[in-house]
Amino acid sequence: ETLRTRLREQAFLNAGLKIILSDERPGQEQRLEMCYEGGICSFVEHINKNKTPLHEQVIYFSGQKEDSIAEIAMQYTDTYNEIILSFANNIHTTEGGMHETGFKTALTRVLNDYGRRHNLLKGEEKLSGEDVREGLTAVISVKLTEAQFKGQTKTKLGNSEMRALVDSLVSEKLDSFLEENPAVGRVIIEKATLASRAREAARRA
Repeated sequence: ETLRTRLREQAFLNAGLKIILSDERPGQEQRLEMCYEGGICSFVEHINKNKTPLHEQVIYFSGQKEDSIAEIAMQYTDTYNEIILSFANNIHTTEGGMHETGFKTALTRVLNDYGRRHNLLKGEEKLSGEDVREGLTAVISVKLTEAQFKGQTKTKLGNSEMRALVDSLVSEKLDSFLEENPAVGRVIIEKATLASRAREAARRA
């Protein structure tokens, strides 16, 4: 089970790579072939397979700066929890790090800007990071030559340049996507606004 989870992760993170896991123990023989042409988009679909997505298409974008590459896939569902999985050089950064920070900061900023620009936010209404991540499933994968891992378990990415790369990628590409897909933009802002109002009501109560 542990091997299957890890190898499936690798197959998702490296689009088109075929991994075969075969168990040859007597009486337990099985063979599992994993290959996902959709890469991390397929990863998001796999995580959301038993959920109801708010928009059919998984939002995907990627970018490169010198020898660093970042790719992001995200989709909102009608659930209330957030799932953000981040990876650096195919290593699961369970403690997050700079790439995840860059993603979260840019996501909050882009959605607030978009909401104001299209009059989807009323007056002084401002969405918090928690609001914009409610119901979000996202996979962030970065590749870089000199990865620095920090934290007690060495699963936190410390390269500050990855924060800048991911931030600029989300700022530019997500904003363009929302402008080209206003129906998706509206549904995401509505979801975040409901979360914001519910939190505010709970705080008042």
